[in-house]
Amino acid sequence: MSKSLTVTAQVPAKKATDKTPAIPQLGPVTITVQTGETAAEKIQMFGDEAVSTNSDANWVVTLQSNVRNGLKKGETQAQIQARLEDAKMGVSSKGATVDPTTAYQAQFLAASPEDQVKMIKELQRRAAELKRAR
Repeated sequence: MSKSLTVTAQVPAKKATDKTPAIPQLGPVTITVQTGETAAEKIQMFGDEAVSTNSDANWVVTLQSNVRNGLKKGETQAQIQARLEDAKMGVSSKGATVDPTTAYQAQFLAASPEDQVKMIKELQRRAAELKRAR
């Protein structure tokens, strides 16, 4: 039996640098797709290769994170290999849901006074656009 999987993503705003232009926040956007309840159902829906390569790709990200953490602790390649050589693919937990309003407020409080002024002006501009659209 298939199930719905809901995914939310956004592009965070980035300040301009000498080499790159500023990027405004885009999104968030939430989509819903169908997936399988079990690995067997996912293989039936998408094929063995798709499920296998996707799980390996996610496993690589998990292992890379473990390697980076080991390096930050001063572990050598041999120590990291010994610690991870019997690692097993685990069960992934869903990331915490972030309330966009709370995140924006935190971003505002952490911003410089100049950036806070820019953020207020941007909100006023967006509010005016919404008002015109109605």
